[in-house]
Amino acid sequence: MLDREGFRPNVGIILLNANNEVWWGKRVREHSWQFPQGGIKYGETPEQAMYRELEEEIGLRQEHVRIVGRTRDWLRYEVPDHFIKREVRGHYRGQKQIWFLLRMVARDNDVNLRLTDHPEFDAWRWHDYWVPLDVVIEFKRDVYQRALQELSRFLTWPAGGQGERRHTSRYLRQPHERRSHERSNGGNNGAGNGNSSGNAQAGNRQVANASNKAVVAATKAIADASGSSTLVMERDKE
Repeated sequence: MLDREGFRPNVGIILLNANNEVWWGKRVREHSWQFPQGGIKYGETPEQAMYRELEEEIGLRQEHVRIVGRTRDWLRYEVPDHFIKREVRGHYRGQKQIWFLLRMVARDNDVNLRLTDHPEFDAWRWHDYWVPLDVVIEFKRDVYQRALQELSRFLTWPAGGQGERRHTSRYLRQPHERRSHERSNGGNNGAGNGNSSGNAQAGNRQVANASNKAVVAATKAIADASGSSTLVMERDKE
């Protein structure tokens, strides 16, 4: 279903937790990350399509969320020709989207990426509200920025400001490595007080830093893609 200009009606979903962190999904067998989204079927309202896509893509139902806000109008992006099937080139230009901001009122383990036979995501995590656009496919980046900016007016930020966010660490791909990494970071933070810590603490920090070089290297690929090593893999839930 296309409009006169060749844009397909679509919905985008920004899902918040209690800390104003957003649900951030890794596309199946890709290194790109995105929010849930999907087309509006004939006869559906944007809100109806949003609830259907929410369940199909991440397994959450209407009772698992509440609507915080939505964009006032359509946000459009054009799809490059090499991503468009030959039979619709010249007719299909891209997507026009209504974006919804939702608050999750369910548990993290209510998320189910395998509800359908053709899942969109194979991992997910909570991320700071201002997600890194460099891991989003290029032609969607402008719409992401506009949606986040418009919907940010519905948020109430804590006194610490928008830059200070806590990352959940209940689900880890490699928990033992994360704990070692956090111990290493703790040692680095204490370096500023080295004058009062003594040579023994300095030596311990050096040992911790050396022993965790392998950990940093092992988690770098995940961190580059998602902004953190905190990652919920579907196989972790089995």
